Amino acid sequence: MGSVKDLEVVEKPTRGAMGVGRFHFSDRYSVFDWGEMPDRIGCKGEALCLMGAYCFEKLEEAGVKSHYRGLVDENGRVVRFDELSRPANTMEVALVNVYRPEARSVRGKVEYDYGIYTSDLRNCLIPLEVIYRNGLPEGSSVFRRLEQGKASLMDFGLHHYPLPGERFARPIYDVSTKLEDTDRYVTWTEAQRISGMTESELFAVKAVLAEVDTVVSWLAGQAGLVNEDGKIELAFDEHRRVMVVDVVGTLDECRFTYEGVHVSKEVARQFYKKTQWYLDVEEAKRFAEAHGIREWRGLCRSQPPELDLELKALIGEMYMAAANDTTGCRMFDVPVLGKVIKKYRDYTSDLK
Repeated sequence: MGSVKDLEVVEKPTRGAMGVGRFHFSDRYSVFDWGEMPDRIGCKGEALCLMGAYCFEKLEEAGVKSHYRGLVDENGRVVRFDELSRPANTMEVALVNVYRPEARSVRGKVEYDYGIYTSDLRNCLIPLEVIYRNGLPEGSSVFRRLEQGKASLMDFGLHHYPLPGERFARPIYDVSTKLEDTDRYVTWTEAQRISGMTESELFAVKAVLAEVDTVVSWLAGQAGLVNEDGKIELAFDEHRRVMVVDVVGTLDECRFTYEGVHVSKEVARQFYKKTQWYLDVEEAKRFAEAHGIREWRGLCRSQPPELDLELKALIGEMYMAAANDTTGCRMFDVPVLGKVIKKYRDYTSDLK
């Protein structure tokens, strides 16, 4: 069980062969690594499932290998996107092994041992999230990392301090850990070391990231969306070939904007950034990092409030409209995305 979707293991992977699993997408959501939030966003699970499946099939057409096997329809059949007659919330995928690094407390700091990851390991998740950034919209973590001195302009290949909303002529690539208690941004040198990748495999990872960016940007453009940034997860198959896993191209994996307005779970993030709970989360994370404590959530002095009801309904419409407009298939009875965004603009202006 994850914070936003559940995994059903149909057939377990072995050391040498992939297994079979099914993702059951829920209406849960998560922000700031908290995990499951207190309320639900209507039809979010189905919208994510459809967007992810459509993107996987377009990546397949572009020659990008993934673990996607199909969608599960209401009759339990595994089908392609164009065979669906109604929304689905279950996706069938190939499964690989997940080897978690061993956590240790060293001089009051939590450190992770990635010794199991060698250049011989196959059929496994690569313990990284890789990220493309076509621009830096307001709310991007890059600004906070630069302000806190946790990253430099050189790390991103930038020659000037970026401004919110700035777009790049070429995307910049970023990378973080995936299997630690809290995702941690690392350099590409450290990413290669902890994952056991060779130089050629690291090149292949960046090539796949570039192709995903291209395909997602094209799909987003069908709905009038701008693909600001996105993350993907990768694995090695049984022959140690790189493939895309988890889900790609959705409003949870990407940060999209529509005429400057966020159309992703960044909308929920912006709501929560104005709450006391967010301040408590940031304080708990800082304290845990400074004192070598793995689990920071228990240190948080408050619980997240529920979303404003009108905002929650609007976010649900965003997910459904984005799924309709990116796939070109009207699976949900909602207005087109442009009209939903107008309603959201009216909502935010009323709050001022």
